[in-house]
Amino acid sequence: MTVIQNARTSGGGYVPQIPTRACTVGPKETWKADRVSIWHPGHHDNPFGIRLSALMISKKIVDTSVPMSLLADHPDVVFSYYRHGIGEVSVQMH
Repeated sequence: MTVIQNARTSGGGYVPQIPTRACTVGPKETWKADRVSIWHPGHHDNPFGIRLSALMISKKIVDTSVPMSLLADHPDVVFSYYRHGIGEVSVQMH
């Protein structure tokens, strides 16, 4: 199921390109780090989501519906963005 979810959210829906095994760093290892450095190229989230998670972390707002906001409890989080990748936030009438 996780492979299908990863394909849907990060692989453009193409299941064969998603690895079935990976070596990852989990929350336990993350909290051991003196500093958490987030490098965001801008293509794993929409422009609003990118800004929302950074705002929540900077204001120390934790909400499990925004998993990345859990980093608000870490004492040192640094963000780096690829400016052209984060897009613009705009209102659209439908």
